[in-house]
Amino acid sequence: MQNNNSITSFKRLMQYAKPWRWQVIRASIYSIVNKLFDIAPEILLGVAVDLVVRRENSIIASLGFESIQSQVAILAIATFFIWVFESLFQYLYGITWRNLAQSIEHNLRLDAYNHVQTLDVSWFENKKVGDITAKLNDDVNQLERFLDNGFNSLIQLVVSTVAIGAWFFYISPLVASITILPVPIILLIAFFFQKNLSPRYLAVRNSVGTLNNTIFNNLLGIATIKSFVTETLESDRINQLSNQYRLKNRHAIQLSSAFVPVVRMGVLSGFLGTMVIGSYLALNGTIEVGSYSILIFLTQRFLWPFTTLSETIDLFERSMASTKRVLDLLETEHTITNNKNSVNLDDFNQDIIFNNIEFNYQIDKPLFNELNFTIKKHTLVGIVGQTGAGKTTIIKLLLRFYDPKSGSIIIGDHKINNINIENLRENIGYVSQEIFMFDGSIKDNIAYPPDSFNNDRLILAAQQSQSEEFINKLPNGYDTLVGDRGQKLSVGQKQRLAIARALYKNPPILIFDEATSAIDNETELLIQKALNVISKNRTTIVIAHRLSTVRNADNIIVVGENNIIEQGNHDLLISNNSVYKKLWDIQTGKYENK
Repeated sequence: MQNNNSITSFKRLMQYAKPWRWQVIRASIYSIVNKLFDIAPEILLGVAVDLVVRRENSIIASLGFESIQSQVAILAIATFFIWVFESLFQYLYGITWRNLAQSIEHNLRLDAYNHVQTLDVSWFENKKVGDITAKLNDDVNQLERFLDNGFNSLIQLVVSTVAIGAWFFYISPLVASITILPVPIILLIAFFFQKNLSPRYLAVRNSVGTLNNTIFNNLLGIATIKSFVTETLESDRINQLSNQYRLKNRHAIQLSSAFVPVVRMGVLSGFLGTMVIGSYLALNGTIEVGSYSILIFLTQRFLWPFTTLSETIDLFERSMASTKRVLDLLETEHTITNNKNSVNLDDFNQDIIFNNIEFNYQIDKPLFNELNFTIKKHTLVGIVGQTGAGKTTIIKLLLRFYDPKSGSIIIGDHKINNINIENLRENIGYVSQEIFMFDGSIKDNIAYPPDSFNNDRLILAAQQSQSEEFINKLPNGYDTLVGDRGQKLSVGQKQRLAIARALYKNPPILIFDEATSAIDNETELLIQKALNVISKNRTTIVIAHRLSTVRNADNIIVVGENNIIEQGNHDLLISNNSVYKKLWDIQTGKYENK
């Protein structure tokens, strides 16, 4: 009944759900038993009619209950227990399927999130955060809806079809043949609808991912939107995307809504066939009136569930479209991985060597060509250059966010691609130019990760980053909540806290990537003085747009033209009267454009 895309997604889901197979089997058994008890009342109605018509010669009488009173009593007792067991097994399959759905949903979301965290930085740079969020939330929730109801509906449809069909053939093969005649037609109709619904619902899920991403970005950039007074423009943009989502949904709904009316006609033909042929057989005495009653009562129970097949298919297709997106995410490969023989380095207080590095983001635009330089251990090194020269890329290569196309980066005697990635990054403190704050207290944001909290180290990191001065002025000090993305703090305060977080880590290698760009001149001066203390007994790399930040560095590397243009300390570079001297003169107001 399913096309290749949905079948493939379903098989992939079943493969993923293997750890829960016994729970699936148990829930399926509950569904099967419940459906058997569910169709029993219609049979009892036929038995009751048989009892009234045939009295002492009824079906129940043939079981040894000769008196009418005993037959009625047995019928009542059987009805009571059938309803009790039907209700019991409905409760059992309900909680089992729902708990199963919750378990799979939880694990799938967690597995997907954990896998996303392992993916390469390059993957994130080419994806939309809102769409990733939609996969981890909306798509996983869509799958839960199918596991809650869809599986049970499919199982019970099969059980009712087989069980009732068997009763029909037992009573009258002729009537049974007439009744089941519409079933193949209904299944062909269902196949047609499902085949055409699958791509429509995949388009719906992709559309909602785009919508979520735009809303997410707009909320992040609400200050920019307000400052440019573009609320109406962005509202129109959301309106357009939401309307596209609505239209794609309508495109799917138009098809799915047509299923029930079409199937109804098949149900009608089967019911009419049973009623007409069954009446003729009953009047001729070929079948008993009680048997005819059972056929009439069961015909609707046999065919009517096929009208709900559209809802099940609709739910299935929505879920499989979501499943494909989530499982595709889970199967996304990452290239930055540990080698089989990766080692954990005990001592990172060693020279860092960039050896013949070649790297490019775009094939036809090389960024580095045979880049060579050495960062001596326990030194303060500044990296400067024009925007786009590759300053931050050097840090991304050192952190193994990217691997070079050729060449190697060496710490001591080990190439970093032979060092365990976690071991490498645990020993590097990184202060990014993109400030990130957790929605918690100032203490939470400095003492991260929190598994080895040390209050003395917390205070020291705050002092060295020049954060203590503003923290002590806050109402709750270190327990002050910073708000979502640190919105209760200024940009400069957030930057100082980011520096404090790296210092709290106390790594042997410390990297500042434009970490003082949003700090006022007075605070920058204090941090420059603190750098002498911060960089003591560790290797410190400072990427700076403000050359004053790295003026006192042991070595300053000027990057440009796919390589290093020059390097040395401040005085040497000034005396060279080259690129660095020009940049310095521009920033100090001495440069004259001749």
